[in-house]
Amino acid sequence: MAQSVSIGVGTWAWGNQFLWGYRPELHDAALEATFRRAVALGLHFFDTADSYGTGRFTGRSEQLLGRFLNAMPQERRHQLCVATKLAPFPWRLGRRGYDRAFQSSRQRLGGQLDRVQLHWSTARYAPWQEGPLLDGLADRVAAGDVASLGVSNMGPRRLGQVQRRLADRGVRLASLQVQVSLLAPEAVTSGDLAACCRDLGVDLIAYSPLALGLLSDRSSAGTEGPKGPRGLLFRRLRPRIEPLLVLMRGIADERGVPVNQVALNWCRAHGAMPIPGLRTPEQAEAAAGALSWQMDDAERAALDRQALALPVRMPANPFLSD
Repeated sequence: MAQSVSIGVGTWAWGNQFLWGYRPELHDAALEATFRRAVALGLHFFDTADSYGTGRFTGRSEQLLGRFLNAMPQERRHQLCVATKLAPFPWRLGRRGYDRAFQSSRQRLGGQLDRVQLHWSTARYAPWQEGPLLDGLADRVAAGDVASLGVSNMGPRRLGQVQRRLADRGVRLASLQVQVSLLAPEAVTSGDLAACCRDLGVDLIAYSPLALGLLSDRSSAGTEGPKGPRGLLFRRLRPRIEPLLVLMRGIADERGVPVNQVALNWCRAHGAMPIPGLRTPEQAEAAAGALSWQMDDAERAALDRQALALPVRMPANPFLSD
């Protein structure tokens, strides 16, 4: 049982019109209230990316987070860990390929950038691009421009190679971020990736731990779900995950907690820090509430069996390297 794994905050939805219907006049005030409530409840890790936000709102997630940070007292800001991910776009090349992106992200974040992360591995399609970009990020850590460095969407083989490359520079690899949920369980149930992280001393971060809301169990099977692309996913997957939701509801009822806390604490029980996307103060309260209890081994094992028996999975990240 993982006793010390925290919970962070994902900000993918902040500025995302395509999946989340973002409109600044409708959502910015609620997002600021969500940020304040999350911090007050002890959620101190905030994850964003320079590519978050769609269309004219590209970079909006970082901008909003920077605005909310700047409204805080300086001493409280230092209690937080603000992490962003830089996308390895094809035009970002060489050891200095991230220089402009790094400066732009730090500016949008109001000057606070505690961890920089490679957003995905290019090993599957442009392996020559990744090493120099990582060297450039390691240069930033060595120079004291940012405290720590992480990576995303890598399997155990690639993770080991990257960790050794950075260790040769004297730079610690702080974290790996991958999709982990009861609808994408293999990263932690197969044992390979989670064990690799433990052996290398790399923190495992679980993105999409609620599977875009499917594991929040807010809509019943057969009822209308979200609109747009999320709605298509709900209609395809929701009727086929009912056995899992039945088990989750049972655990939630026994514990006297919402179903989404079961999903979050399943990640924590496997040693992964979930970073659910939060858009309302109520969601922040539910996420923080999961810190008040721990899932036992029997509950985790039952959920593992049910998750692995499901005939469906969340779509995998196409850039995930082994």
